[in-house]
Amino acid sequence: MEIYYILGVVVGKTKLDYCLMFQDKVLKQGEVINETLKIRLSFRALLKEFQFPNEQIIICAEHAGKYNYPLIYTCECEMHKLWLENPSRIKYYCSGLQPGKNYKLNPKQIAIYASRNISKMTMNHQPNPEVEHLKQVYDELNMLEADRAELQLQLFEQKNYMSEDVFDVHAKRLVVLIKGFEDAIITVQNEIKCIFAVNNLLSNQMELLTSIEAIDWNVALKMIVETDAFTRFENSRQFSSHIGIAPMHKVLKINQHSTPIQDKGIKTLLNEAVLSVLKRTDSELNKYYIRKVKEGKDEKVVINAIRVKLVARMFAVIKSNQKYQPVFLGDLQYVHH
Repeated sequence: MEIYYILGVVVGKTKLDYCLMFQDKVLKQGEVINETLKIRLSFRALLKEFQFPNEQIIICAEHAGKYNYPLIYTCECEMHKLWLENPSRIKYYCSGLQPGKNYKLNPKQIAIYASRNISKMTMNHQPNPEVEHLKQVYDELNMLEADRAELQLQLFEQKNYMSEDVFDVHAKRLVVLIKGFEDAIITVQNEIKCIFAVNNLLSNQMELLTSIEAIDWNVALKMIVETDAFTRFENSRQFSSHIGIAPMHKVLKINQHSTPIQDKGIKTLLNEAVLSVLKRTDSELNKYYIRKVKEGKDEKVVINAIRVKLVARMFAVIKSNQKYQPVFLGDLQYVHH
């Protein structure tokens, strides 16, 4: 088997911490500003210092959302082998800590994991430009909505802590600001719709996902963003583990406790989707819920099982490229024709 130099990287908002190893020996540790030019110069300096060819290095980093972008772009431009891994896999391998612990990886642990698990390596590629554009606009939308919510909360709460005259002046300013955020939100929402309108891949995925009971535009949009248009995860089980709704993993034994990497946004949207269908008496999922509860299953367990089913169905329609068609077999298993 070919021997590689391994560069373990911890990705942060403002910097990257790295550890270069060769055959379990640490050659160098350091940090670099998380900017494309700085990263490129730093990596070139490492190759020059230790005199090994570009094709003999593997860069392994944890998934860190948008903060990975400078690293991804650098590796694409410099033709480096980049392996983005789920942090929970590395944590479990290196320490056996269960998710839920306030525990941060260091670059040496990532390098050790990569050097001893080369057979599990999956190469990362430059993301689809349209998908990357969508993710960036979606992040902007979330920021605007969070800021608007904060101002709305102030408008609601501060009335009790100010004189009426002072509050009236304060409220007028808040209303103007809230209106500005609402206008910006509408503009960004329209930009997102335009992205879907001109991109066949994204529009097709949206159509497939919303053919599933309980999956509306918001859930589908979040799923497309979180999965990089269903290219980041191999199957629904991986994604369910990622967001913390899967039963204990057979290999990693990752339970359902929250972890720092889990995206609670999609869990919240899935919860809302489940609650909406449970209000509909004609819903197949509602009938499943009632039957399982009558059998003595805990309500929270049944709700989580429905969330897992919804995720499985979303991955199934994308993989088959056909709209969802319910088939009533036993526990409402999805069978695609």
